[in-house]
Amino acid sequence: MKPYETESPQERFDHDRNNNVQIQSRIEPLARLKGPLVGKRFHLVGIGGCGMSAVARLLLDSGAKVSGSDMNAFAGAGALVEAGAAVHISHDASHLRDDVDLVVRSAAVPDSNPEIVAATCKGMRVITYAELLGELTLSHKGVCIAGTHGKSTTSALAAYMLKHGGMDPSFVVGAVSDQLGGSSGVGSGDRIVVEACEYDRSFLHLHPHSAAILNIEADHLDCFKDIDDICATFKAFAESVAEDGILTVNFEDDLSLRLAMGAKCRVETFGFTAGADWRAVDLRAERGSYSFSLMYDGRVYDDCRVKLAGEYNVSNALAAAALAHHAGASVESIVEAMGTFEGVHRRMTCRGTWKGATVVDDYAHHPTEIRVTLNALRHRYAPNRMWVVFQPHQASRTHQLMEGFGRAFSDADVVLVPDIYSVRDSQEDLERANSSRLVERLTHAGVESRYLPTFDDVRAHLDGHVSDGDCVVTMGAGDVWKVADNLVGRV
Repeated sequence: MKPYETESPQERFDHDRNNNVQIQSRIEPLARLKGPLVGKRFHLVGIGGCGMSAVARLLLDSGAKVSGSDMNAFAGAGALVEAGAAVHISHDASHLRDDVDLVVRSAAVPDSNPEIVAATCKGMRVITYAELLGELTLSHKGVCIAGTHGKSTTSALAAYMLKHGGMDPSFVVGAVSDQLGGSSGVGSGDRIVVEACEYDRSFLHLHPHSAAILNIEADHLDCFKDIDDICATFKAFAESVAEDGILTVNFEDDLSLRLAMGAKCRVETFGFTAGADWRAVDLRAERGSYSFSLMYDGRVYDDCRVKLAGEYNVSNALAAAALAHHAGASVESIVEAMGTFEGVHRRMTCRGTWKGATVVDDYAHHPTEIRVTLNALRHRYAPNRMWVVFQPHQASRTHQLMEGFGRAFSDADVVLVPDIYSVRDSQEDLERANSSRLVERLTHAGVESRYLPTFDDVRAHLDGHVSDGDCVVTMGAGDVWKVADNLVGRV
């Protein structure tokens, strides 16, 4: 077997266990959910997605019975199996039991999927992942974090702040937090923290009591016509926040600030410049992390710190702070929490060392995310050379954002580009963009880069060139993390 192939969910469980992915065993019903979950049977089509696997765990922890399927083995499958889920690697009508109460589908799952066809023929109720989250936010006070970038980190931090402040929220986040015990959890409190994704307008199914808009930028242009279409969708999200709730928006992001004016709730801002309600001043950098003073409501809180690298994570922390404070957490407890929060998986995650080089894995797949993440990593590790293994995500995104990618890698010394991770591209998309063309664009921009089709090709090249004091960064929303794990596993 090749190093990157996985045969079964059990192997993924072994991977999770060996990498200290914590498994929650607590079973506690979500009493506020419409209709008791205990004993209800859910089938999730596309269970391997970040959000889908998180909500699967939440359902299991609520006493429900869960089954699901995905086309490929995925990180976290073993943990779901251990928690009691029946996970199938492939899609087939035989995976759907006759006693299923509700079928939940990922946005990427087409109507032609054999399990969706079978569910429809059997008269079963079929809803999307976003619709299920919407039901959860109806039964709780939803704390919903939206934005083109930073949603997972900010959502996890908001949940962590609420826990630290003496509250016990439920949460569904698109990434694993060891400190929270996973990517989802069932709490006894009246709030649920939800990562609110704009893809396919999913977050319009939510019912936020409070919300944040971190930033707005062109992305997901396979389902939005242009930036105006994206802004209209975020505007509708802002206007959906409950009147007695709060919307917090980025004071430095003009689009977010402009759209917030239509909200019917209270609006607070966060940022670094005068006029922001939640403001960080006197920033002091040390190895990429920042200490600062927090100004809010006429008071100054000194000696604040965010452990995560990058100034943008200070901004994320301010947004989480505003939401947590509105929910009842004291500013003092919020400051303590932001200083001890360690982030989520696949966000500048150090996987170990190899040949004296630091190996880091990150989820960034949009030009802006790549640029700020590489800059933060360079300040944190000060490497001799920074090697970036970037796996493009979707041929359509690669084509639409090609110019942006050309400007995103200025902090990299060498960029290695394997084939595109493509799961929903059309044939036209595949013909318009490929990794070889991206390398041509990077080379034209003065970035040393190389097209290496497979992960084995990438590993062989790194093996012959990486040396002590370097940093190897695997980056992308697909399965490029396997390269980092393989390198560290060879130590």
